[in-house]
Amino acid sequence: MAAQRRNFRERRDYFNEYSDMELVKRFRLDSAGINFVEGLIGNEIRSASIRNHALTSTEKVLLTLRFLATGKMQLCNGDDMGVSQSSVSRAVSCTIRSLSSDRMVRRFIKFPTSPNAIRRNQEHFFQIAGFPGIVGAIDGTHVQIIAPRNNENEFVNRHHYHSLNVQVVFDTQYKLIDIVAKWPGSTHDARILNESGLRVLFENGHIPVHTHLLGDSGYPSRRWLLTPFRIPQPGPQTNYNNAHKRTRSIVERGIGQLKCRFHVLHGEIRLSPQKACQVVIACAVLHNICKDRQIPIPADDDDDDSNDEDDSDDYAQDHMQAGNDGAARGNNINGTLYRQQFAETHF
Repeated sequence: MAAQRRNFRERRDYFNEYSDMELVKRFRLDSAGINFVEGLIGNEIRSASIRNHALTSTEKVLLTLRFLATGKMQLCNGDDMGVSQSSVSRAVSCTIRSLSSDRMVRRFIKFPTSPNAIRRNQEHFFQIAGFPGIVGAIDGTHVQIIAPRNNENEFVNRHHYHSLNVQVVFDTQYKLIDIVAKWPGSTHDARILNESGLRVLFENGHIPVHTHLLGDSGYPSRRWLLTPFRIPQPGPQTNYNNAHKRTRSIVERGIGQLKCRFHVLHGEIRLSPQKACQVVIACAVLHNICKDRQIPIPADDDDDDSNDEDDSDDYAQDHMQAGNDGAARGNNINGTLYRQQFAETHF
């Protein structure tokens, strides 16, 4: 019996079919940006041979960008691009793995540690509302995922759906300068920060004194993490809170831009938690590449406001808070006193 001949569908040539504006709308990158990304990871994702009409590295990048931009099921993306669902799945998996690698994160998501870089961030934040010493604005954001097979309850967040709780820090250009995407949705923001490398940077003296993050009331007060007063008194505390709110809005808008650029983060990611974490990191890396290359969010998707529900709890009331030991409470007291002195000095 003769072997059945395989039929390969003709693949579209998007570079000739679309203008740069149309490419950005569909893939979030223009032609030069797509080629730039392919140049970064092409060697890692390139097929070993061209047998059986294997996908090129550029086609794999395009399939992945389309999935991240739309959040559409892989079968739909395969139909759009003339590729089988199984080919889409393999291509997207290997490409996201490369985009989310430590090498890519170190290159494109950098927390400023040099005096000049820190000073530049502080000057930019000060221009918003006169709040001095700020290097970044921090928050947690939930990314919905399908119910995992293992430890399912750990991923149910306080809003009663399955998610990852992702810690993000943005600068005034809405670039990510730090991200932690590995914690289940039930984890409190404060615990994620307490167990992060970011806390180590500040508390081990790798960041100069009088350099601060801004966070909401879901975080504990620290000498390096300034949170709002719960019940501000008229005068410096109220002035401080007003400036704090205006300045910290950077992180809310940053989250909004990230999720509007990559719609996969808006819906339910139907992957295992580990792969969903890779998706989040890949989106973060690509977001910063878009910022570096001044590629805008398509006009019909441009929305600076995050649609996240308010995740800020009063830190002291949350039984999930990090650091219930005496040392942690002492740090919190020191941070509260420091915040009061800071408000009186600057506001």
